[in-house]
Amino acid sequence: MSYRKLILEDGTVFIGKGFGSNKEISGEIVFNTSMTGYQEIITDPSYCGQIVTLTYPLIGNYGINRDDFETVAPFINGLIVKEYSEYPSNFRSGETIDCYLKAHNITGLYGIDTRKLTKRIRHAGTMRGYIANVDIPNGQLIELLAKLPIEHNQVKQTSIIKPYIVPGRGRRIVLVDFGMKHGILRELTERNCHVTVVPYNYAAEDILRLKPDGIVLSNGPGDPKDVPQAIDMIRKVLKEIPIFGICLGHQLLALACGAETEKMKFGHRGGNHPVKDLINGKTLLTAQNHGYAVNKSSLEQTDLELTHVALNDNSVEGIRHRLYPAFSVQYHPESSPGPEDSNYLFDEFLTMIDRISAEKGEEVYA
Repeated sequence: MSYRKLILEDGTVFIGKGFGSNKEISGEIVFNTSMTGYQEIITDPSYCGQIVTLTYPLIGNYGINRDDFETVAPFINGLIVKEYSEYPSNFRSGETIDCYLKAHNITGLYGIDTRKLTKRIRHAGTMRGYIANVDIPNGQLIELLAKLPIEHNQVKQTSIIKPYIVPGRGRRIVLVDFGMKHGILRELTERNCHVTVVPYNYAAEDILRLKPDGIVLSNGPGDPKDVPQAIDMIRKVLKEIPIFGICLGHQLLALACGAETEKMKFGHRGGNHPVKDLINGKTLLTAQNHGYAVNKSSLEQTDLELTHVALNDNSVEGIRHRLYPAFSVQYHPESSPGPEDSNYLFDEFLTMIDRISAEKGEEVYA
């Protein structure tokens, strides 16, 4: 194993060893606190262009299997772990995490103090970093980081190009793919929905022509303000079709209704984030992965109502429209990985569709 180093924008250096691909890479350094589910994390498109640090100390012990992918190909730039397992043990395991990263040309770094790195990010905020050979001068790498442009096309990278259909006999759902986790599609198909998946820039007119019963706005990477065409689309369909937004879809719904979003200091990424449902007073444990959030004070001048808050920092975790059938959450009700406390939101969305259909005198699915 070759020695490699991670250098942050502020000059902090970590020396470790490489696994996976040997290429030098840069990206925004983020951390995820989940204790399991590294395969789903690696293949979550919301991490597009980022270097993911996993805080759990041993990664790869149950290998990589054929079932737990959230997308066909991963979009992360790199992976940082304390220790990775060369010899996984699990009946589902098909290959090691090292082999998987090599196959997808993803750089890995292990053997560094991931606790120290995580505390540095929590203190200073999310920074960009560079993983390179130890013999490259630190000053040269810091100069390269300073010259790197800020990415604004992550959604374009992760979304599909053309629509496709997953047939079902139930409610007709348009799922707008901003970098969709397959777990969302799984939850809809398990409820027998007929799902049409469309690209991030699909026009409102084309969506309405499909005559859907409801629209789901998926998760995705990056700044929601980088997707103005989606914001415009949501404004046009808001009065016509019930909407359910998840993560980036939640932020886009808020922007479409006049609220504001902002970049967080280090984001929420993990499977143990407590959220309070203000409607029923219950507390949920949720899976989260986002670096942007809806500004709470900006909701006051809109027709949006706050429905969920994060108990760790009181940030916005859910909203619903006071006039139209639309709601959204900042976390992941499909989990993958994480607790399934909020899985019921998919059923609430379908119930909302049925209520609207009944009011219009249309068919209501059993």
